[in-house]
Amino acid sequence: MWQDMFDAGISYGEKAARTVLVYLALLVLLRLIGKRGLAQLNTFDLVVMLLLSNVVQNAVIGNDNSVSGGLFGAVVLLLADWVMVRQAARRDWFNRLLNGTPTVLARDGVYDRRTIVRQGIRTGDLDVAVRQQGGDAVEETSLIVLEPGGTLLVELKAGDQVADKDDVAALRAALAAIEARLPPAG
Repeated sequence: MWQDMFDAGISYGEKAARTVLVYLALLVLLRLIGKRGLAQLNTFDLVVMLLLSNVVQNAVIGNDNSVSGGLFGAVVLLLADWVMVRQAARRDWFNRLLNGTPTVLARDGVYDRRTIVRQGIRTGDLDVAVRQQGGDAVEETSLIVLEPGGTLLVELKAGDQVADKDDVAALRAALAAIEARLPPAG
């Protein structure tokens, strides 16, 4: 029993190479599917991600069901990710290679339908993002951008933005000034 728990079955060098190769291959594949696939997981995307982890499991650990082999694969995977994240943080060109660049989906209140289709996004999802930012429709936006991590950034036109604390403070100050000029009640 104890022998099976700790006998990796294949060499740790091969296990490390398999883990890094599968990690890099998945990075490329996930980069190719686009930004939407990672940030806006719907039910179908979630199922694909869960199945993907199961599909590549044997490619990573080989014919190994040992605890030590699984833990070693996990350590190598986390270490490879740690290295990639640090390199991306240090080098802008490497970050752009791994994550891509922002993609403009709408400008001056008009959707770029060709880009939206290419990114695999529904305009209904963009309409929801506009409403979440306080707008009523795409016509009220100056810019909608899909960030490399999959986040939608919606920038409303100046007159269509919701009031913030500074706006409320300015209104209160203006009302106080008006009230100060009024004759006393009574």
